[in-house]
Amino acid sequence: MAKISPLMLAPPLIFAGFVAMAAVGMFRDNPNDLESTRTGQQAPAITTETLPGFNAVSPEDLASGDITLVNFWASWCPPCRAEHPKLLEMQAAGVPIIGVNFKDTARDATRYLDVDGNPFAAIGFDPKGRTAIDWGVTAPPETFILDGNGKVLFRFAGPLIGSDYENRFLPELTKVLSD
Repeated sequence: MAKISPLMLAPPLIFAGFVAMAAVGMFRDNPNDLESTRTGQQAPAITTETLPGFNAVSPEDLASGDITLVNFWASWCPPCRAEHPKLLEMQAAGVPIIGVNFKDTARDATRYLDVDGNPFAAIGFDPKGRTAIDWGVTAPPETFILDGNGKVLFRFAGPLIGSDYENRFLPELTKVLSD
């Protein structure tokens, strides 16, 4: 009788492992939610480097006593451009927003804000993405809701537009603003 090499069993076992991981992911409670390791914790520091002509982020901005949004964005990001009018609308309504521009150039980011408007009370400039890594950002745009003490209450991955914004982000923002 021929002996079966253990190496011949490896591909089917690896495939079965991938199928099991996919099944677990598909059948969890909220398969579209990407959990943040920062929710419930103090917000990490934001770089004090800023874009020329804009306010830098200070530690006091994160723990201002008011609900604050922290929005990670880039000028080259189409979803960031799509959500920009909503950020301007929230700023006009009095919601403080801190922007963190990452993996961008100062020239492109500054030009973008000069042309489309600046919704941010302060801006961190993170060209290498180090602050984004500390916050656990996977891709722009991502928006975090902070309480008045700088604790992360909620993380929203994706642009603040459409039904996802209305059904997931807006209820969380409304809840914390009414508390």
